[in-house]
Amino acid sequence: MNIAESRAGIVDLCKRLHARNLLAAADGNISVRISDDEIVITPTARNKAFIREDDLAVITLDNRVVAGAPSGERLLHLEVFKRCPLARVVVHAHPPTAIAWSVAYPEMSELPREALSEIILAVGHIPIARYAEPGTTQMAESVRSFLPESRVMILARHGALSWGEDFEEAYNGMERIEHTAQILKSAHELGGITQLPSAELERLYSLRKSLERARYEESRVTRATRARWRTFHFGSDAPSA
Repeated sequence: MNIAESRAGIVDLCKRLHARNLLAAADGNISVRISDDEIVITPTARNKAFIREDDLAVITLDNRVVAGAPSGERLLHLEVFKRCPLARVVVHAHPPTAIAWSVAYPEMSELPREALSEIILAVGHIPIARYAEPGTTQMAESVRSFLPESRVMILARHGALSWGEDFEEAYNGMERIEHTAQILKSAHELGGITQLPSAELERLYSLRKSLERARYEESRVTRATRARWRTFHFGSDAPSA
């Protein structure tokens, strides 16, 4: 993914998230890793519905600003990129129902995964990271224990985080968080959240492991193919993917 594709993808994703009420006003931020060391990220204090490509900033993995005025929450994104070698796109949004669960039940450590097969199969689980002040090193540290295993999580009393190997996966993760939270809220209001039968849970966890192995193998092959392509076209001086 080159820088032009990254910029266009970020703008498109901002508009999609805003249209789904997963962002409001200047909330949230999106970043894309464009090389081993550089990241394109949304700017600070801008409504994501009106973001343009030339508004986007560029930073390095060690938090040096190359261009623009990057998001004040960039440490959160850098934490993901440092700990997740497969991460290409990071999304931080403010899905309202997901956040509400962490406000109403501050003791909750994750959304009830064994109530819905989609949680187990699609994302494994949806943990809730402890509250930390936005934009601080503590917020970046609050997600550290969940990485790289978890690709989605709720940030208590604040927002949510998803990352992926491309734009679609990162967006799907955020959509999954809020959709799951809405279903569980409705179930809670209608009489209570119930759990799938134990035999079915065993099958789902087994299938989840098979899906994870298949995804890992697909990612490994894709990375190897990209490396061979770069070497063929550029030789030993090939740029990073």
